[in-house]
Amino acid sequence: QVQLVESGGDLVQVGGSLRLSCVASGSIFSFNAMGWYRQAPGKQRELVATITSAGYRNYADSVKGRYTISRDNGKNAVYLQMNSLKPEDTAVYYCKATRIGTLRDYDYWGQGTQVTVSS
Repeated sequence: QVQLVESGGDLVQVGGSLRLSCVASGSIFSFNAMGWYRQAPGKQRELVATITSAGYRNYADSVKGRYTISRDNGKNAVYLQMNSLKPEDTAVYYCKATRIGTLRDYDYWGQGTQVTVSS
């Protein structure tokens, strides 16, 4: 069973920075893509950033230029560097890993880490 453990969430002031980490229980080589999603109170979960096994990155428009996703295959980890944080970035951030199967995709989620940006 795949386990993803996020960490790094915190309370930070507007304009501050945080780095989120997501460590997988096994090798992330087996995942076709990994990413970060977030869910604010009363809102649907939304994509923040993804990175494929080939290193291709994709970002939500709202975080482009401020967030950077990266991966360290040796540590089975994916990171999200968040800069110039805004109050609207406040949410629970979730790590997701996707493995593309023959008939379906397999998604695995972490438990989430809270990011709160105060003004």
